Amino acid sequence: MEKQSFSFADLSPDVLLDALDSVEVHAESGLLALNSYENRVYQFKAEDGQRYVTKFYRPARWSDDQIDEEHQFTLELEQQDIPVAAPIAINGNTLHHYNGYRFAVFPSVGGRQFEVDNFDQLEWVGRFLGRIHQVGKRQPFVHRPTLGLEEYVYQPRQILANSDFIPDYLKHSFFADLDRLITEIESHWSTDWPALRLHGDCHPGNILWRDGPMFVDLDDARNGPAIQDLWMMLNGERHDQLAQLDTIVEAYNEFADFDPRQLKLIEPLRALRMVHYMAWLAKRWQDPAFPRAFPWFGDAKYWEGQVLAFKEQIFSLNESPLQLMPQW
Repeated sequence: MEKQSFSFADLSPDVLLDALDSVEVHAESGLLALNSYENRVYQFKAEDGQRYVTKFYRPARWSDDQIDEEHQFTLELEQQDIPVAAPIAINGNTLHHYNGYRFAVFPSVGGRQFEVDNFDQLEWVGRFLGRIHQVGKRQPFVHRPTLGLEEYVYQPRQILANSDFIPDYLKHSFFADLDRLITEIESHWSTDWPALRLHGDCHPGNILWRDGPMFVDLDDARNGPAIQDLWMMLNGERHDQLAQLDTIVEAYNEFADFDPRQLKLIEPLRALRMVHYMAWLAKRWQDPAFPRAFPWFGDAKYWEGQVLAFKEQIFSLNESPLQLMPQW
């Protein structure tokens, strides 16, 4: 269990620079904070003239073994010429320790925003996801978790029940509808898939576009079904999603065989992410970065909106799953 009292408050610029100096990486520029809430991530230029990114991991979230597994998976992908932001080995190690903090150093990989409505880009992403999963299926993670209901639904439900965020007048309907949603998730959930190492959080914001896609931030890497790395590429109306899905899967199948039975997991996975996200914000609220970034989380209108979202997601769970177009 994470220590809820932990704060990044002691991670001052001096501590950051001293930590980098401890592994002989000397920053020449200031440290530019990048958009990250779970960890602390900074870009800088070093004395060698190169730009780097350093990530300081939130203590008590992952063990050293779990972080090492993430790093080794990323390096394994890089060795297969898959474009990922992989940690740099310094003195034989990619994970470093300083004053109780753990950190890693990465090359800075700039790029523009991935365009989810660009079918050429979707095709590229589909091919590389197929290649990532070809590597991922060689062996499962040993120390990292497997995606499932305990972490993404049951624990979050308990966190929300123990919090003071839901207004009193809304608690009954909120938890009644949340429990209905959980019941629907349980009835649609399946574990009939192979244990596959995944990116885990492959949303469009974790893909940069250069001459092709660059996959970044494997911090949520875990075992799970292949569809977990595909469904967050889908957006818009149902007919839009069908066209996007066909494009991604056709390209994916050039390198790995996608099991179309996993399509029935898309809406359960969307529901898992919805519940987990609310609890994640509640759990992190004592970190000052969260109230600044998500001020609406404490607003009653947000929680009223979630009750409506539960009802809409229950409806989606009972719709026919997306299907691939027949191949001739």
